[in-house]
Amino acid sequence: QVLLVESGGGLVQAGGSLRLSCAVSGRTIRRYAMGWFRQAPGKEREFVSAISWSGATPYYADSVKGRFTISRDNAKPTVYLEMNSLKNKDTAIYYCAADASPLGVVRGTRESEYDYWGQGTQVTVSS
Repeated sequence: QVLLVESGGGLVQAGGSLRLSCAVSGRTIRRYAMGWFRQAPGKEREFVSAISWSGATPYYADSVKGRFTISRDNAKPTVYLEMNSLKNKDTAIYYCAADASPLGVVRGTRESEYDYWGQGTQVTVSS
């Protein structure tokens, strides 16, 4: 069993920054690809970013490319999402997810490709 706990959400003004963290416990994530998804009010959950186990291959949704940066520290183990130049449309609950496939690479951007999920952390961007 893998437990994912997100933190770092909050209220921020447009143009500001936040850093989300996802702490993992229960089993090493060294070989797990990790992802971030988000769900805005009244919308379906969508892919934001993902990273391979080595950290060498980050992926981003077009809507956040150039503003968000995903990273990981397998020694802790924790995954981060640095969010800059935040916009109102970034307001959502942000979820951390782990892909338990032993491949350790990012297989895709679909929710079905991830096996473990955190409870989410709220990010609210105000004008």
